[in-house]
Amino acid sequence: MHLIPTEDEVLDLLRRTGGLREGHFEYPSGLHTREVLQVPLSMRHYETAKILSVGLSRLLRAHADIRAVIPELSIVTGAIGGMPVAYGICEALRAHQVYWADRDNDSEPLAFREFLELKPGEKVVLVDDVLRSGKRLTELKKLVEDKGGEVIAVAVVVHQPLPDVLTFGRLPFYCLATLHSAFSPHGASCEQCLEGAPVTKIRI
Repeated sequence: MHLIPTEDEVLDLLRRTGGLREGHFEYPSGLHTREVLQVPLSMRHYETAKILSVGLSRLLRAHADIRAVIPELSIVTGAIGGMPVAYGICEALRAHQVYWADRDNDSEPLAFREFLELKPGEKVVLVDDVLRSGKRLTELKKLVEDKGGEVIAVAVVVHQPLPDVLTFGRLPFYCLATLHSAFSPHGASCEQCLEGAPVTKIRI
């Protein structure tokens, strides 16, 4: 295993530890795919979490502007799945602290947990386990900026882009692997549906 694991090493590690599985799956959006990615299933293993977090932290540390502010740098995540990644990166970088945002239900906007408050001008790296649509990280970026923080990079373990994925312009973006999964609507355009393969509905 390399100090920064290769894409093949990352995907193989995820498969071996249950975070990447093959079958016939339906995402909450209704899209069907042959692959399901749930990074937290792999991050529950200490060695796997260490390899992925340290590898991602090395990508961030290689950026001179990020490296210069590490003592004051905050790591911010907006999902339960992103929390082990955020804490792992914070520890590996020896960054300042971790913030997290969540919501009680899908109709509410993301908000920082009680007693967590960004300081104006605070430098922030947004972190998650996976980026698919980019909607949550885009909302999180706006939340940080509305609170006066400055987002200086985005980092995820795996980039698994949906067809309409949002991007972050010139903002530095880091990932350990990109997984180009084929997504299709339920029905005639899904080969596995036509074959009558049982479908597993998953929560993300």
